[in-house]
Amino acid sequence: MWLHTPCYYTAADEATHLMTVPAALDQVGRAVGVLRSGGVISMPTDTLYALVAAADDASAVRRVFEIKGRQEGRPLPLFVSGIEMAGRVAALNPAASLLASRFWPGQLTIVVPKRQTYDSEALAGSQTVGLRLPDHEIARAVVEALDAPVTGTSANLSGGGDPVTADDVRGQLGDRIDLILDAGPCAHGVGSTIVDCSQEPFVILREGAISSERVFAALSD
Repeated sequence: MWLHTPCYYTAADEATHLMTVPAALDQVGRAVGVLRSGGVISMPTDTLYALVAAADDASAVRRVFEIKGRQEGRPLPLFVSGIEMAGRVAALNPAASLLASRFWPGQLTIVVPKRQTYDSEALAGSQTVGLRLPDHEIARAVVEALDAPVTGTSANLSGGGDPVTADDVRGQLGDRIDLILDAGPCAHGVGSTIVDCSQEPFVILREGAISSERVFAALSD
């Protein structure tokens, strides 16, 4: 259980019906219940707080786009609980498999071709999907308990500041989400590095918590 003890159930929260609870293992069931009922939550990861909906719930995913003010047609990355779940969603080529073995769980999002049998509103019609396995006990526990991928985008307004704390989430998104799991500040406080392995040669789309040098070194090995 996390040692951080947030101040939850504030007067403002009661007024807006936004519930904030400690990010502890005994709250995972509550979070999964919200997701299964079509809700949207925010939970901590090793990088930033994430805005999370069940990826197979089209209505909930559309809420994520609306809450963030994200432009239609821009796909959302997904969190998975491990290689097995990633394989349900996408075909991991050798480069993607190598990077996953080196950096998962961790701060690397890997873009790969999606399986023809898989689809989600989060992909916005794309034939590729960005996948990540966060290095955070609570985030992984939520995805494992749901037994399905979830959206893994940052819990902020598009173009807004990085959500490093639950207060950052509340400040930008207010009462538009249903639950916040509060674990205090995120460990890294910067977004994941995104590598596109759907093409050859691979392309680093965004350098974040993992340096491009580490990615190149892993693949050159």
